[in-house]
Amino acid sequence: MNRLFGSSAPKPPKATLNSAIGNIDTRISSIDVKLASLNAELSAYQAKLSKMRDGPGKSAIKQKALKVLQRRKMYEAQRDQLQSQVWNMEQAQTMQDNLKNTMVTVDALKQTNKALKKEYGKVDIDKIERLQDEMADLLDVGNEIQESLARSYDIPEDVDESELDAELEALGQEVELDLEMGGSTALPSFMQDEVPEFIDEGPATAGKVKEVAG
Repeated sequence: MNRLFGSSAPKPPKATLNSAIGNIDTRISSIDVKLASLNAELSAYQAKLSKMRDGPGKSAIKQKALKVLQRRKMYEAQRDQLQSQVWNMEQAQTMQDNLKNTMVTVDALKQTNKALKKEYGKVDIDKIERLQDEMADLLDVGNEIQESLARSYDIPEDVDESELDAELEALGQEVELDLEMGGSTALPSFMQDEVPEFIDEGPATAGKVKEVAG
């Protein structure tokens, strides 16, 4: 069919903001080149006019300079219009980019929300509560076991310091009575293990022991 009727020409690609901005920037650059050339021409006319006297020749040069000035104003107006267009398209491009970024952010939030719902759906709150209760019960049992192991046996807990002082005083009186009746000054058997073997008796103590023994 293409051989008989031919194929349709391909459609040109749609213009984008970036391509449109690039084209206008190219046109502005060409206008800037023309303006630079016109400014150089005006400067040359100004240099000539400054050296000429009034007359027909000077008036003719002024007319040429006037036409150059008109052309420069026309190009300056075109450049201003193109720069305004570029500015508007750049603003639109910025808005478009911001919208794309917003859509990407919204899509990421949707995906994250979906994933969180899926993961949280696997969590059983009631099971967690039961685990917490079981852990608390186990801690209570552990405390009871520790208290049971730390229990004292056959040790009265109602002994105060006054009773201790009375017992010590009574023991001291018993020792003095033994000395008066000629008893030994040796330590009781239950206290002998508490005295280190490396401690020697002093001379005074040794003499008293000899006197009592004699």
